[in-house]
Amino acid sequence: MVVTITGLSALAWLERGPLLRSVADAWVVSDEIAPADAVAVFGGGIDDRPFAAAEYYKEGLVKEVLVSNVRLGPAEKIGALVPQVVATREILLDLGVPENRIEVFGSDLSNTHEEVLALREWAERTGTRSFIVPTGIFSARRVRWILHRVFGDSVVVHVPALNPQEYTRDDWWQHEGGVVTFQNEILKYVYYRIKY
Repeated sequence: MVVTITGLSALAWLERGPLLRSVADAWVVSDEIAPADAVAVFGGGIDDRPFAAAEYYKEGLVKEVLVSNVRLGPAEKIGALVPQVVATREILLDLGVPENRIEVFGSDLSNTHEEVLALREWAERTGTRSFIVPTGIFSARRVRWILHRVFGDSVVVHVPALNPQEYTRDDWWQHEGGVVTFQNEILKYVYYRIKY
């Protein structure tokens, strides 16, 4: 019995790359990108989400780019850092999105659930029927679930999963950030399923 367990453990260690790649492949969900009324840039992911949103705009997939008005952190409150909503807007402008095509939604948003509720309010007010909401590879399952939970069938939502700059689904376990993000997202997903 000990020899069997030791042998299986050694095999799992030696084959951890393909095994952990398969785990990520099973976890990560990503929708095909399709034309939509707007793209929504949620908080976080400032190194990839605004860039994806600008690309969707330039490709003619969306007519409007929405930016989540996330809660200010302590450093932003004292002016040591630029607020994320301002930084995101500046990135979009630098990437060629016209100022009149960028709109901020929500107020003092502190989590994905609040962002989705604010996005639904914006959609109801404007009559928007479809969105693209880009997010990270490991958060895509949770973000997609809460969007579909809140919107139901009333709005079409596409959630493409973006690889962060530091790692991909093919090597995430080799980077501390990948390991931490993946384990945190599993916990967040379970929490969201229970709470909402």
